[in-house]
Amino acid sequence: MLKEFLLLIKRFLSPYKKYLASNLLLNFLAQILNVFSFALLIPILQILFKVTESTYTYMTWADGSAVDVIKNNFYYYMTSFIDSKGELWVLVMSGVILAVMTLLKTACYFGSAATLIPLRTGVVRDIRIQVYNKVLKLPLSFFTNERKGDVIARMSSDVGGLENAMTHSLEMLIKNPIAIIVTLVALFAISWKLTLFVFLVMPVMAWVMGIISRNLKRGSKEVQGFWGMLIAQLDETLGGLRIIKAFIAEDKMKKRFADVNNTYRKAVMKMSIRQSCAHPASEFMGTCIIVIVLWGGGYFILGDGSSIDASSFIYYLVLLYNILNPIKDLSKAYYNVPVGMGCWERVNKILSAENPIKEPAVPTPLPSFEQGIEFKNVDFHYIPGNPVLRGINLTVEKGKTIALVGQSGSGKSTLVDLVPRFHDVVGGVITIDGKDIREVPIKDLRSLIGNVNQEAILFNDTFYNNITFGVDNATKEQVIEAAKIANAHDFIMESENGYDTMIGDRGCRLSGGQRQRISIARAILKNPPILILDEATSALDTESERLVQEALERLMKSRTTIAIAHRLSTIKNSDEICVMYEGEIVERGTHEALLAKGGYYKRLNDMQSL
Repeated sequence: MLKEFLLLIKRFLSPYKKYLASNLLLNFLAQILNVFSFALLIPILQILFKVTESTYTYMTWADGSAVDVIKNNFYYYMTSFIDSKGELWVLVMSGVILAVMTLLKTACYFGSAATLIPLRTGVVRDIRIQVYNKVLKLPLSFFTNERKGDVIARMSSDVGGLENAMTHSLEMLIKNPIAIIVTLVALFAISWKLTLFVFLVMPVMAWVMGIISRNLKRGSKEVQGFWGMLIAQLDETLGGLRIIKAFIAEDKMKKRFADVNNTYRKAVMKMSIRQSCAHPASEFMGTCIIVIVLWGGGYFILGDGSSIDASSFIYYLVLLYNILNPIKDLSKAYYNVPVGMGCWERVNKILSAENPIKEPAVPTPLPSFEQGIEFKNVDFHYIPGNPVLRGINLTVEKGKTIALVGQSGSGKSTLVDLVPRFHDVVGGVITIDGKDIREVPIKDLRSLIGNVNQEAILFNDTFYNNITFGVDNATKEQVIEAAKIANAHDFIMESENGYDTMIGDRGCRLSGGQRQRISIARAILKNPPILILDEATSALDTESERLVQEALERLMKSRTTIAIAHRLSTIKNSDEICVMYEGEIVERGTHEALLAKGGYYKRLNDMQSL
């Protein structure tokens, strides 16, 4: 688990290596100062308060081991200072030295924490950016299998949970191991036997931590899953509020939300209870270590031929007590890591999702549209074994208008979605000017195509920015001209701030016809040679339909158009009408020719006339 977390950090660490290096250096300095500030005090106090009666003479490096020489000469110089300056002066100087070392130590702690902030926040920012960019790249089919609310939850609360885990864990995972290593070196230097004795209980502590950690990861994934369900429920409620009120379904929705909310609460409670036991467990284990050390230390001191004296044992206990806090903090970090990894697994489901719409390895440029679009034996399915399109053969010549009609579910929208590669064909091929669209750069392909859909997709921005969406360097005059062609200029100018008026979330301040005319103005400004109209007037009243239809006719002039329509009156002047039924083209021809056939198209026309 910890290894996975560190690999995750390493994956995003490259731009922040200098912060990590600074953090490591400052943490090492802080821990060295922390250990030796106590090491300097104990011998001074021993001499001052006559704990030892030993006398010391100066030793050279040849007189003993380096540790013995350093220790002896330190005692020698301190004894000399006390004899020459007096005990009070040495005590004052000892306090000053301790204060200075503590100041340096705390400055290093502050510096280490400050250098970690850009790393931690930068990694989380990079993850958010990568998730958002991946969402933009993923095909539409990915989102048909995912709840929108759950995707939002992964990008918000899951990334937030990962950030929280990193906030609490990353500093502890860097600082505390350094503190433990430096202190362990000092402990081994004082008494390697006693330190090895302490290590006997460490596996028990690690085993307890491992059990709690595994449970926390499982609990975190459950909690984040239920949170995604909660957000999805809220999103559905806000999107369907009109229907909920119309069908007096408030009580039903309240119950559904309360059930999901209660399930989420129970999962949070279980995980929080497990998490709450982390500190008591580490506290208890730390106390056990101290007790065991007291037993072992007593044995070593009281036994014959003791290798450690009482003062060294006191210093040993001070260091051991200091090492317990890093161990407890490390255990907290270890408990936070599974929570973060549970969040990461959900986030990574988006980042690792395979995008079947791939750029060609050796792209064939498509700078312009000159000849036409051709569907050759095109097959498509969303689910293997359940075909949506079968054996589609269709040629759309440049400048012509082709209409697609048929019952709902016959494959009309899927067919036009294949042209800009929102999905890729399963069988057959689609060509533009004889070039397989899968061999063309996606940007080149989509720059030739303009879309006007049944539901006008607008953004919570101004009229101007919605019309210029996706079009760089458009002038105000071009925007106004596009709005006039789309029959949108008049109602835009009647708004409070003209083209700078905010239109609300998804254009909620506009009528259906107004929204549709803004989307047409956007397509006019893009000026694409290929136009796809997906039931652009089916949801409008008669007056709005007339205005939108006029705008569409202006838009369709000199453009190659594929139009889906339920209202046959809007496409009767098309160059060719293709009638689709259960994924196949069953009839094709002009409006008059299809009526004369007396087939499926005539039945559709008669039903609408009736």
